[in-house]
Amino acid sequence: MFRLWAKEWKDNRMLCDMTVCDDSEDTRTHKVFRALEEVCVAFDLGQPIWLNAAVEEFQVHAKTRFYQDSFIETIPFDYLEIQIIEED
Repeated sequence: MFRLWAKEWKDNRMLCDMTVCDDSEDTRTHKVFRALEEVCVAFDLGQPIWLNAAVEEFQVHAKTRFYQDSFIETIPFDYLEIQIIEED
């Protein structure tokens, strides 16, 4: 079971969150991208851009934050945080 937890934060308070589960046999990368796409649809967001800092942080900690500079449109929160909470 693969589970990714996504949270929107503003002023050090969590505005909303969701968990995406994936039982497929896909690669970890495909699961992350698919889960992030599901989160963006649920939160009504455009897809964030994976900047180098986000990629490096995600590779090391299985967790990263997407700030305003990762989004094309203006976001009504400080950052979107994603974290893998369970892997196969």
